[in-house]
Amino acid sequence: MSPVAEAMPDAPPYGHGTLADVLPSVAACLGVSHYADSLGLATMLGDARHVVVLLVDGLGWHQLQAHAELAPHLLEGSAGALSACFPSTTPVGLGSLGTGRSPGEHGIVGASFLLPETGSILHPLGWADDPHPTAVQPDPTVLEIASAAGVDVASVGPRAFAQSGLTRAVLRGGHYRGADSVGERIAAVSSPSAGRALTYAYWGDLDKTGHVHGVDSDAWREEFRHVDALVWRMRQSLPSGSVLLVTADHGMVDCGDEDRIDLDALRPLREGVHRIGGEPRMRHVYARRGAASEVAATWSETLSDRAWVLTREAAVDMGLVGDVEADYAERLGDVLAVAQGRHALVSDQVDAIVSSLRGQHGSVTPDEMQIPLLALAGGA
Repeated sequence: MSPVAEAMPDAPPYGHGTLADVLPSVAACLGVSHYADSLGLATMLGDARHVVVLLVDGLGWHQLQAHAELAPHLLEGSAGALSACFPSTTPVGLGSLGTGRSPGEHGIVGASFLLPETGSILHPLGWADDPHPTAVQPDPTVLEIASAAGVDVASVGPRAFAQSGLTRAVLRGGHYRGADSVGERIAAVSSPSAGRALTYAYWGDLDKTGHVHGVDSDAWREEFRHVDALVWRMRQSLPSGSVLLVTADHGMVDCGDEDRIDLDALRPLREGVHRIGGEPRMRHVYARRGAASEVAATWSETLSDRAWVLTREAAVDMGLVGDVEADYAERLGDVLAVAQGRHALVSDQVDAIVSSLRGQHGSVTPDEMQIPLLALAGGA
């Protein structure tokens, strides 16, 4: 193993300790025989007939611990940490949550990435109909399988997300309940069901606030208080016999002006490069034919200790994206540049708005990779 690989944190423990294992374990506890409870959630869920899984975008485990005094309701229940999937970003996390599979198996491998079959860069958060979502991710989702097994399945989120490409690719199945306001979402998750029920809900404002203001800001702390109040109200709305599970897709780090590495200004980084994807904390670098080794060497030398630079093969061998379906391998960059410390690999040419943000995620640091799993009994 190379010194670069040895210096990186371990790969996520796919199959027994990541975000990808949450919905399969919940489904198993609700009697869906297709899945196993790899997280041991039976002790948290007991004989619950209705489980609500609330994903708070951007709620890292380390941020939760650092600001515990702001979240008394969140920390009332059983608590533990899981690993996010790699890269630690929302499309990848939702892909793994929804399918119960590693990123290399479901193929949503970044905030933006190349689809070799179309030759274009896909941006999952802005995805509509082209390419067709089920062509990009054709395997059944956990929600589809649970629904087919007789579980009352629903997703609760903004109306604008109901027909998005990402929703249809990785979170299809059951009913989508469009809900924009806090009150709408609380009412939507508390709808009674006569039998077994699984409800997935999404809250994105903490991530938005962190991106703009940073996680070390008064605005982020106030939004965190709001998340705690939301969880308390949602828990109170659920009938006895329900359990609210709270988790996240990733954490976040602040990247100041001194941490920004302008890729556009470093001329050697353009040599042999065809396209760049990903985001400032994790870049997919697609090389021109035959240039992958030279690109890897140049990026490694130029970025030095500011980023781990891996070939696609090294990243796969390390297990960073789990098992990799052969059809999805080339969606990964020929070279992956993973930011160290608080560095951000910014580029106005690739993604000017995202590159301008203070709060970032996508790398493998504990602040980005460790996420909570909190269980709270309904009606308490």
